[in-house]
Amino acid sequence: MNWYTEQWSKECKFSIAYEKELYSEKTPFQQIDFYQGTEFGTFFTLDGLMMVNEKDEFIYHDMIVHPAFATNPGIKKVLIIGGGDGGTAREVLRYPTVEEVVMAEIDERVFRLCQQYLPVTASGVEEDSRMKLHFEDGLEYVRNAPDHSFDLILVDSTDPISVGEGLFTTEFYKECYRVLNDEGILINQHESPYFEEYATNMKKARKKIKSIFPITNVYQYHMPTYPSGHWLFGFASKSFDPIKNLDAEAWGKFGLKTKYYNTNLHVGAFGLPNYVKEALEREE
Repeated sequence: MNWYTEQWSKECKFSIAYEKELYSEKTPFQQIDFYQGTEFGTFFTLDGLMMVNEKDEFIYHDMIVHPAFATNPGIKKVLIIGGGDGGTAREVLRYPTVEEVVMAEIDERVFRLCQQYLPVTASGVEEDSRMKLHFEDGLEYVRNAPDHSFDLILVDSTDPISVGEGLFTTEFYKECYRVLNDEGILINQHESPYFEEYATNMKKARKKIKSIFPITNVYQYHMPTYPSGHWLFGFASKSFDPIKNLDAEAWGKFGLKTKYYNTNLHVGAFGLPNYVKEALEREE
């Protein structure tokens, strides 16, 4: 038996067993590794950090996508920054009312390898006529995008290191604000409140976004294979409040079967534990 081990903090490690390593490649951007195990099925890592596995990927992809659509069921044009595994695009494309989805992913090899080894997230995405793939830097794509051109931006990024670093900057968030229309929503990977390094990045992201968007919230989800299991997304908007404007009836009419998200959970996800609220308030 082999063991994949990830350092969650200086004094905490996470390990899962795997039967074999399926593939390994060093791209110009990062190290990509695919493994196959029993407990979590096929999973892949970037620079030694868990990204996606077959067992719990639905949690992340449900929660990055569906809260925005339940808040504004009229979303038609969506920009995904990152998201190379395809799972976020998969969930967005389930909405028949969506007219266009653009995915700006810096490393094409991530998407191509997920098509091969992780079809649960990537299969069928490229074949949808509404899907437009741009294999380029997400920050550069947003810089060049027209004003008010998207209803929703989903920042499906890695941690703010290496290729993900530019997606946690004030400049990037300002560009997102510019390219969103007057009802635009931004959802961003907001790190974890638990271990110190992740909590620091959480607070920095919150402070930057709050200085740009008039409506800002943070919501939580449980991701078993990410450090501590307690993770967050940021919700920012020019006009929609995720609680006041939740349209559970309209979202229910889409008839989507989900494994994690529902509109009752939607409300609860924005109810943060006191230690998280206090950490975010101190930063503000």
